[in-house]
Amino acid sequence: MCTAFVLGLSIVSGVAFGQSVEAKLKEQGIELAKPTASLANYVKAVRTGNLIFLSGHVSNRADGTGIKGKLGKELTVEQGYEAAKLSAIGLLSSLKAEIGDLNKVKRIVKVLGMVNSTPEFADHPKVVNGCSDLFVKVFGDKGKHARSAVGVAALPSDYAVEVEMIVEVE
Repeated sequence: MCTAFVLGLSIVSGVAFGQSVEAKLKEQGIELAKPTASLANYVKAVRTGNLIFLSGHVSNRADGTGIKGKLGKELTVEQGYEAAKLSAIGLLSSLKAEIGDLNKVKRIVKVLGMVNSTPEFADHPKVVNGCSDLFVKVFGDKGKHARSAVGVAALPSDYAVEVEMIVEVE
């Protein structure tokens, strides 16, 4: 019984403390891509001290296609959730490019999720959960963050979701 307890404890602590962020992403079937270049006169990430400020990332897939349209019109909450998850993957790709190793993340501090939606749509938080849930799956308690989820009349190129974030790093 004592051996089983020690074995169980080491398995739990291995998951909690030893597994890399990259391994957790792989478990989720997520592969980070090299970030694309910025489309205008801005950068994807700015570091000041131990904080990284990441520009808004839209709901784009690695192949360049994306989830576009309005929530409450062409898209369901489930499709919006997936769009927010894609935005989160883009953010993580840019973050990795900026800091080199996602294990350097001390905390996801703040997330702002913008949802392209009709005026009647009211489930913005459920949509942005696609981003928040991924961060918690990958970073555990370090992925829990302050957050705003807002509806907007339009997003660039009619993307469904755009998310920006602030991250504390080592």
